[in-house]
Amino acid sequence: MERNSNSFIVSKLAEIKNFIVKKIWLFLAVGLISAIGGIVYASLKKPAYQSNLVFALDDGGAESGLSGALSLAAQFGVNLGGDGKNVFIGDNILEIMKSRRIVESVLLSVDTFDNKPYTMIGYYFTITDYKKSAKGNAANVDYLPGITKENLSYLQDSILLNTYNIFVRDYITAERPDRKLNIYNVNVTSLNEKFTKDFTDKLITKTNEFYVDICSKKSRQTLEILEDRVAYMKGNMDQSISNKADIQDANLNPAFSKGQVPVLKQQLNMQTYGGAYAELFKNLELARYQYLKQIPLMQIIDGADYPMKRIKMSRLKMAVLFAFLGVAILSFIFWFMAKSKTINDYSDTASGKNE
Repeated sequence: MERNSNSFIVSKLAEIKNFIVKKIWLFLAVGLISAIGGIVYASLKKPAYQSNLVFALDDGGAESGLSGALSLAAQFGVNLGGDGKNVFIGDNILEIMKSRRIVESVLLSVDTFDNKPYTMIGYYFTITDYKKSAKGNAANVDYLPGITKENLSYLQDSILLNTYNIFVRDYITAERPDRKLNIYNVNVTSLNEKFTKDFTDKLITKTNEFYVDICSKKSRQTLEILEDRVAYMKGNMDQSISNKADIQDANLNPAFSKGQVPVLKQQLNMQTYGGAYAELFKNLELARYQYLKQIPLMQIIDGADYPMKRIKMSRLKMAVLFAFLGVAILSFIFWFMAKSKTINDYSDTASGKNE
């Protein structure tokens, strides 16, 4: 049984070999034409430009600290928690960078290209000939400078979302090469060198702004509460001082000791408000220090500078790839024709037996 199987395989291989030998010139011709097509395709294909930006990240203070300031803020009805640890540290910045919020805000931002203001998405459509390939109403959609996310139509929002998906999938790469280091790489690729640089710079700027805002939000809220309370206590203390002076002026020569009671009350208020003001002011200064410590630092090590990495298709690689595809397609056509002929012969034989 095994010998019959081996004989069948050998006979089939010999059959294929004889077929290729008979059609060798056809295979060579198809391969040559396909290779020429690959060279032409590689020559006409526009080069792409890739940026490479490297930055280091210091997440700021993550220790609890300043429990006095936080507990004091809680006494005024706001619970900010006692742990300064932020969930937006580490690799989460990579997800923030590729989030829809950040990328779409970059696409809608304005820059100057060819001495004209464009939104980034508008110029992207220009360099990619988007409108020539778009169908229906999508070909007439514009994103003029000054447009905001809130003012987009349903169609504009849909196209913007589709563009975001393309960028995140094909054009933006963000990674942390070494897990032991807080150093990150960002790459952006496009068909225009200036667009690549500007998009990379805007992406980093908007990511940093949002990252700083979200990481320091708790400390900023504590600081704002303490600033309000300090101003309120100082106002009360100043008012008590003024009231005491007014009462003393109105009672220069009091005939009875009872006239001193309003003065003593204001004196007590001054001491109470003064003590509270001093404690709040101390905690306010500590809260300011904590707020500054909580602000993360993004330090760019290598910026997205000119010249960008130029990515151009290799003519040799494309020639080999196209030649292989051409020969493979021709082989499939011959196989399909042989299979169809076998099926037809079987059908004819079966029909003859039935007759």
